[in-house]
Amino acid sequence: MPEYTINNRLVDIGTDQPVWDRFFTVAPLVLIGTTDADGSPDLAPKHMVTPMGWENYFGFVCSPSHSTCSNIQRSGEFTVSYPKPSQVLLSGLAASPRQDGHKPVLDFYTTFPAQQIDGVLVEEAYLYFECRHFKTVDGFGPNCLITGKIVAAYAEPGFLRSNEFDDQEVVHNSPLFAYLSPGRFAAIEQSNAFPFPADMKK
Repeated sequence: MPEYTINNRLVDIGTDQPVWDRFFTVAPLVLIGTTDADGSPDLAPKHMVTPMGWENYFGFVCSPSHSTCSNIQRSGEFTVSYPKPSQVLLSGLAASPRQDGHKPVLDFYTTFPAQQIDGVLVEEAYLYFECRHFKTVDGFGPNCLITGKIVAAYAEPGFLRSNEFDDQEVVHNSPLFAYLSPGRFAAIEQSNAFPFPADMKK
C-alpha cells in the first residue's frame, strides 16, 4: 500500500522510475515531417511539443537515434502537421517501425509539398508549420529538444479565431485532437474562457 502524505490527500509516486506513465496528461499531437537522405519523406507522431516562447519558435522532444533527429541535423528543416480527431488512426500508424529503411505505411498518406522548405505536409490536417532548425539541446537523458523557427504557417479557416464567432463556437465546430499520454486520445469540443485577471499580460 503506498504511503500517503500531506494531509492524507497525496500519494508519493516516487522518482526512481520515470513518472509519466503513472497518470494522464493532456498534450497536442503532431506529425513531424522530415526528408530522408535518399529524398523520401518521413513522418513521425510527436506529443511532447510546445511553442518556444511568444515568438514564432516551435519545439519538440525527440531521440538522437531516430531518423527525425538525424534528418533535421542534415537538412536543417522540418514540417509540422496538426491532425484532426478523425485522423487518429493515420497518426498512430506513423509510429510504425521501418522495414529496410522505409515505413511502408507512409505510402498510404496523402501529402502536399511545403512552400518555403523542402518537405511535405499531411493532407486534411488543420494547422501547418514549416520550420527551419534553430537549435537542438541535448542532455535530457536519452532525449533531446529540437527547436525551429516557423517560416510559414497555414490553417483551415474554420479553426482560426475570428471576431465573427465566439471562441467556444470555433472549438465546437472544429474539434481539436488531444493526446492523453500515455496511450489515449480525445476530441475537444467544449471549452470555457479562462478567468485571467483583468491586468494580465503576456
